[in-house]
Amino acid sequence: MPETAATQLDFLESMLRIRFFEEEVGRLRAEGSIVGSVHLCNGQEAVHAGACAALDPSRDAVFPTYRGHGWTLACGVPPYALFAELLGRQTGVNGGRGGSAYLTAPDYGMYGENSIVGAGAPIAAGAALAATFDGSGRVALAAFGDGAMNQGAVHEAMNFAAVRDLPVIFLVENNHYSELTPIASMVRGDRLFKRASAYGMPGGRVDGNDPAAVRDAVAQAVERARGGHGPALIEAMTQRIVGHYIGDAQHYRPPGELEAALADEPIARLLATLRETIPHAELDALSERVRAEIADASARAQADPPADPSTVLEHLYA
Repeated sequence: MPETAATQLDFLESMLRIRFFEEEVGRLRAEGSIVGSVHLCNGQEAVHAGACAALDPSRDAVFPTYRGHGWTLACGVPPYALFAELLGRQTGVNGGRGGSAYLTAPDYGMYGENSIVGAGAPIAAGAALAATFDGSGRVALAAFGDGAMNQGAVHEAMNFAAVRDLPVIFLVENNHYSELTPIASMVRGDRLFKRASAYGMPGGRVDGNDPAAVRDAVAQAVERARGGHGPALIEAMTQRIVGHYIGDAQHYRPPGELEAALADEPIARLLATLRETIPHAELDALSERVRAEIADASARAQADPPADPSTVLEHLYA
């Protein structure tokens, strides 16, 4: 079905918010205002915006990887609270304790990043298992990269979910690289969604640069899972247009690959479509409004007080 202009603009706004946020995070990390490990998701925004559009934020649960800023924003977390967290401020979504790779926002259905590759999958299966007892109708979504598909915990989670018909969706963000290594050099068959058949669950591949296609695929899996028919595996094909980490020189990318990815990245593609029917001035105004929102959120967060070291033992079990 053709998308309405309003829906397309909603997707554009969501993806721009993620892109501008990540660009500002890159700037803050370069100047030293943000410290520690940071992994940006530029180029993968359509997966986050599309998937979250198919979820119910009042009950569903999302478990992303350490490359989780986009997922967090798509779940509805305000950029200000997320900036404050990355900057180690008291006003951060976790009081400045989580930082870039360990933040969580359960009030928004975002149940935490995980820097252990693939470790979110069994946790999501646990949330789905709980849903079979608590009557919430919850569906859990575990998002992980293509490299995580070779982790034992992911296979155990998929097998357990299939055997128990758990309401969980396993979503692979296939950006073609397992950190710095091409996925094609790591597996014999690079159509990762086909692994679903080994566990007796449906699997499919979707254009991860098309937010509507991602939404539709996830919505179908959500309906199936919520109806008691078990898990599904979705492989979303995309590409990041930045390095694996801040400072990654990307020498492993062949000539021309990054240029091709930039030409096909989700925001550029959607803008090209919208410019055929929507005045350029309207699209420019949307972009500038979101950019101003991000700039304001960053400035406010930077002005906030740092987290108080004397509270470091709070929220711990003794």
